[in-house]
Amino acid sequence: MTLNIDQKTNFKLSILLLSLFASKLLLSGCSLSPNNSSYPKTEALQEGDLLFQDLNCGELCDAIEAVTEGVDGKDFSHCAMVVKINDTLKVVEAIGDKVQVNTLKDFFARSGDTASVQNITVGRVLEKYQPIVAKAAMKVKEYIGQPYDDAFLMDNNSWYCSELLYDAFKEANDAQEFFELNPMTFKDPKTNDFFPAWVDYYQQLNQDIPEGKPGINPGLISRSDRVHIVPLKLFKH
Repeated sequence: MTLNIDQKTNFKLSILLLSLFASKLLLSGCSLSPNNSSYPKTEALQEGDLLFQDLNCGELCDAIEAVTEGVDGKDFSHCAMVVKINDTLKVVEAIGDKVQVNTLKDFFARSGDTASVQNITVGRVLEKYQPIVAKAAMKVKEYIGQPYDDAFLMDNNSWYCSELLYDAFKEANDAQEFFELNPMTFKDPKTNDFFPAWVDYYQQLNQDIPEGKPGINPGLISRSDRVHIVPLKLFKH
């Protein structure tokens, strides 16, 4: 059922509902915890790891996934970085209305991955680039609290999920591009027409669709030759 609200609000509401769903899981005892279901074994993760996620957030996520391909043909509509804060691994991500810190439990529960990991893939930058990764992990934390980039444009003092990773790694790499930008498309590859969801979305923003503008997406980062995929180990109850 489609809610009768504008696309921008619908997209953010989807994120909110997913977050509320994750919280409900935790409160109801269906959480990602060692004592109940399955939980990402944080020892298997390390600071600087990249998390690629299929959010299943509705028409806009479907449109993103239709024009981008992730590693191994997977669909990703979101990405984030694992960081260490006060000796605990957390997730820094651009989601909702800002760049924020969330727990691994909440991140995995958002995808519905409570018994097995199906909608999240872990990427790790190659060992030879680890000095850059360490700097990127510090840089990404400097963005916490910065606004979310609703327009999906580079260099506008706001950040969407993959733009956040792009900029953090670029800064860590002495202002040299680490991940590559590509021209963005908001068109259905089957019809070459703009997805109606994007037309409505940018009408609400009162902006032109930035077709062909440089950008980046989770799938593109996941396919980088500087990233390899790490199998995720789980606790079992």
